[in-house]
Amino acid sequence: MKLNLKNPIAFFDLEATGTNISTDRIVEISIVKLHPDGSTETMTRRVNPGIPIPLEASLIHGIYDADLVGEPTFKEIARELLQFFGSADLAGFNVLKYDIPLLSEEFHRAGLELPLEKRNLLDAQKIFHLMEKRNLTSAYKFYCGKTLEDAHSAEADTKATMDVFIAQVERYLGEEAEDLQGNKLGAFENDMKKIHELVNSNMVDLAGRFVYNSDGQEIFNFGKHKGKTISQVLKEEPGYYDWMMRGDFPIDTKRKLTQVKLRGFQN
Repeated sequence: MKLNLKNPIAFFDLEATGTNISTDRIVEISIVKLHPDGSTETMTRRVNPGIPIPLEASLIHGIYDADLVGEPTFKEIARELLQFFGSADLAGFNVLKYDIPLLSEEFHRAGLELPLEKRNLLDAQKIFHLMEKRNLTSAYKFYCGKTLEDAHSAEADTKATMDVFIAQVERYLGEEAEDLQGNKLGAFENDMKKIHELVNSNMVDLAGRFVYNSDGQEIFNFGKHKGKTISQVLKEEPGYYDWMMRGDFPIDTKRKLTQVKLRGFQN
């Protein structure tokens, strides 16, 4: 199908030092510019972020500090990128929450602006979520081929969930499971312990405030210390423990935090 375009569309994706829009930096940008006549132009550039890349980020996108030695900073290629984007609409996957805000921050630090007012912003992830509903009624229809009657009745929802779960085990038996970063987690088996390990592979606390990194260490999954190990933060900023214990965090989260702290005293 040929898209009905009045303006070019610049599909783009970023790799970065992390996911914090304010503090993280771009390490690679790739743009595919689709023109109304159907032709495309591609630009892919590595970028020296000027800060170390955390190991957790490098393990996801495969770009390490040594790979960027001699590469230009974002400021050095900012005008070239602006020229390539031109007046094109912007598109990508999850660009509204991540890529566009991060790109705008980088241009701002370079003393330039990426004008957005007259562009169409096209997010494939938002279309995915809008058109492919992610609720129990949709799952029941998808996996079981049935319409859920009395939705939001506790008993009907519970029975439907059981049917969906059984259908999922049957459907995915033997298939390789991957996380959102594409890391292989293992084959889906008709074994509840194995399913638990697949679904909760990096879970530390129930609320998801802490997760395991690739080295099996508990790290923060929120706030200013996101990506840092709990033990490192408690060593460098002991008062953070007291702040969390006084804060409005779930009991389970506080319990896990205390366990890591006590383990540090034993080592």
